Amino acid sequence: MLRCSTRELSSKGCSTLTALWLCRTSPTVTDVHMMLAELPVLSSSCSSACLSVCLLHSRLEGVDSSSGAEPDSIFMVCTSTKTLNLCQPVIKPLPQPIRTVMTKGVAGIGKTLLTHKFTVDWAEDKAQQEVHYTFPLTFRELNVLRGRSFSLVGLVDHFFSGSKEAEICSFQDFLVLFILDGLDECRLPLDFLSTQTLTDVSESTSVEVLLVNLIRGELLPSAHLWITTRPAAANQIPPECVNMVTEVRGFTDPQKEEYFRRRSTDEEQVRRIMSHIRRCRSLHIVCHIPLFCWITATVLEDMLKSREERELPRTLTQIYSHYVVLQNKVKTVKFDGGTATDPHWSPQSREMMESLGKLAFEQLQKGKLIFYESDLTECGMDLRAASVCSGVFTQVFREESSLYQDKVFTFIHLSLQEFLAALHVHQTFISSKSFKIYTFQKPTLNLLHQSAVDEALQSPNGHLDLFLRFLLGLSLPTNQRLLQGLLTQTGSDSQNNQKTVKYIKKKLSESLSTERSINLFHCLNEVNDRSLLKEIQQSMRSGNLSTEKLSPAQWSALVFILLSSQEHLNVFDLKSFSPSEEAFLKLSCAALSSVLSSQSSSVKHLDLSNNDLQDSGVKLLCEGLKSPHCKLDYLRSVDHMFHQYCPVPRLLTCFLSCGCFSESSLSGCVITEVGGASLAAALSSNSSSVRELDLSYNHPGDSAVKLLSQKLNTLR
Repeated sequence: MLRCSTRELSSKGCSTLTALWLCRTSPTVTDVHMMLAELPVLSSSCSSACLSVCLLHSRLEGVDSSSGAEPDSIFMVCTSTKTLNLCQPVIKPLPQPIRTVMTKGVAGIGKTLLTHKFTVDWAEDKAQQEVHYTFPLTFRELNVLRGRSFSLVGLVDHFFSGSKEAEICSFQDFLVLFILDGLDECRLPLDFLSTQTLTDVSESTSVEVLLVNLIRGELLPSAHLWITTRPAAANQIPPECVNMVTEVRGFTDPQKEEYFRRRSTDEEQVRRIMSHIRRCRSLHIVCHIPLFCWITATVLEDMLKSREERELPRTLTQIYSHYVVLQNKVKTVKFDGGTATDPHWSPQSREMMESLGKLAFEQLQKGKLIFYESDLTECGMDLRAASVCSGVFTQVFREESSLYQDKVFTFIHLSLQEFLAALHVHQTFISSKSFKIYTFQKPTLNLLHQSAVDEALQSPNGHLDLFLRFLLGLSLPTNQRLLQGLLTQTGSDSQNNQKTVKYIKKKLSESLSTERSINLFHCLNEVNDRSLLKEIQQSMRSGNLSTEKLSPAQWSALVFILLSSQEHLNVFDLKSFSPSEEAFLKLSCAALSSVLSSQSSSVKHLDLSNNDLQDSGVKLLCEGLKSPHCKLDYLRSVDHMFHQYCPVPRLLTCFLSCGCFSESSLSGCVITEVGGASLAAALSSNSSSVRELDLSYNHPGDSAVKLLSQKLNTLR
C-alpha cells in the first residue's frame, strides 16, 4: 500500500496555490474540495457555473497524424458534469504518445483551478487511473528556491515530505505526472540552449537546471508534464519541447447567463443584470473570464440592492471604480467599526490604496505579477504594510501562504493590478504635473495619454492594453467623482479628451494589427466616443459601403462593429465593401480556420471563389472544417481549392470527411486517373458523409469512373 501525505492546507484556501501530493489511497480529497469551495471567485450557489471552463483549441507539435501508434491515454481528462462542467477532454488522445502538454489561457480563466480539479479527479479514480503519482508544483514556490541545489528526488521530497519513505526514489518504476503551474510567474533563468545535460535523478544541481532538463526530456524521459501559462510567456519553452498545446477559452454566452443565475435567487435582479450586460458589449465580451463575471456581478448586485436610482456602470473603468469603492466600504464596516454611510476614504485607507497603486504600476512595468519581499522593498513598502493591506483589502490584494518564511503577495487578478497602476499614474500626474517615465516640455494630460498609447502599441504582447483603457477612462469627470476622496485632486477637460480621441483615430489610420486596433476602439469606448463607429454604422444602413473606399481606420471600425455586435450578421459579402489589399491580406486561411473551429462559430455558407489558397492554406482550412464546432453547410470554390491538389489523398479525405457536407462539388477540377483513384480512397473513409458528388467537367478515365461508382454505391 502506498503511503501518502499532504502539505499543510492554508486557511485561505485554494488561492494559495498549495500543492498537494495525493495518491490513490489518500484520505485528503475532502481537503481539496474545501479549498476549491473557498476561492474568492466562487460562492456556495455558483461554484459549478464558475468552474465551467471550455477548452476549445488544441494543436499538436511534431506529431504525425498519419501514425498508426496507439493513443497515449495518460493525457485524457474528463470530469463529472454534475459538479463541474469540465467534461471536455483537457488533453485528447493522440495517434502517438505525448510527453509534454502546455495549457494556455489569460489571467483568471481557470488554468490553476483546472489543475486542481484534475488532481482531485485523479485521486478519486475519475481520471488517469494508470498514473501512480501526481506532483503539482507552482513556479511561484519554485522561485523561492533560486540559488539552492537539489536532485529531482530531493526536490520532490522537499515539497512532498514522505516521498522517500514511500520508496519512490526510483521514478522509473512508476508512471509519474508533474504539473508545473504558472510559467508566466517564473523568475528562474530557464536557458534551454546552454544548460548542461542532466540525466541522473539523484544528482544535485540548481532548480533551473533541473526544470530545463525535465522539460527537455533528458531527465526522467518517462515522466509526463503538464505546464500552464498565460499566452505571453508560452515562448519561454522551445516548441520542440512541447508535444501539444491547449487553450482555455472561458465562458460561452449561455454559461455567462448560467453563472449569474447561480449567484442569485432574485430572478428580477438576474434579469436586470443580464439585460444590462447584453447592452454593454464591452462588458459582455470580457465576461467570458470567470473572474470578470465575479467582479461585475459583485458591483451590479450591490448597486441594485440600493434604493438609490443610479445609472449602472457601462464601461470597465466604471465597474472597477465602483468595485474599489465597494471594497473600501467593506473595510470601513468590517475593520474600522464604521457604517456603510461613513465617508468612503479615511487617510489610512487612502494611504494603503496609494501604496498598492505604486506597487501595481512599478511591477507591471517589469512584467511582475507576484511580489516577494525584494519587490516590495523596491517600491518602498515593507512586509508589515503589505500584510496589513492584504488583511483589510482582502478582495484586492492577497498574501499567499507558503511552506517557507518567504512571503508572496499578489493582486487577486491582473486586471486589479492594471486598474490600480492606471490610478497611480493618473493621480501622480494630476498632483505633480509630471511622471518620471514620461517627460514633456509642457506637461498636459493629453500628452500623458499620447505617450501611454504609444507605449501600449509598442508592446509585443499587449500587456498594457487594459492599463491604457483604465488610464483613459479615469480622465472622465464622472469616473473621478466616483473616486472622490481617493483622488485628492481632479484634472480633466473636454478639450484634452478630444485631443486624445483625435490622436487615437490618427493611430487607427496606421497599419496596426487587428488586436491593437480593437483595443483602441475599446479605449474610445472608455472615453465615451463612438463617432467613428457611428460613421460606419450610418454607411452600412445607407448602403454606401459598397461605393466607398474604406480607410484603415474605417476597416478597423467595421471589424469592431462585427465582432461586438449583439446580432448575428446574416451575410457578409466582402466584395461589396471595395476593400483594400491590406484588408484582404488580413483574411488569411488561418483566421478563417479559427473562425470555423470556434465554439461560437455560426458560419453556414462560405464562398471562396477565385482565391488561390495554396497548399498551406488548404491544410489550414481543412483543420477548421474538421472541427466538431464547424457548422458550415455549404462551401463554394472547391474547384479552385483542389484542381492542383487532387493527387493528394489526405486533402481530399479531409474535405470529404469533414462531416458537414452531404452534397459536394468537384466540378471542373481537372481530375485525371490519378486524382480519381485518390478520390475513391477518400470516399472510402469511414467518416465520409458524402451522399451526392458533382464530378462534371473532369477526365478521371474509365478505370477511375468504375472505381468511383463502386465506392459511391457502397455509400448509398
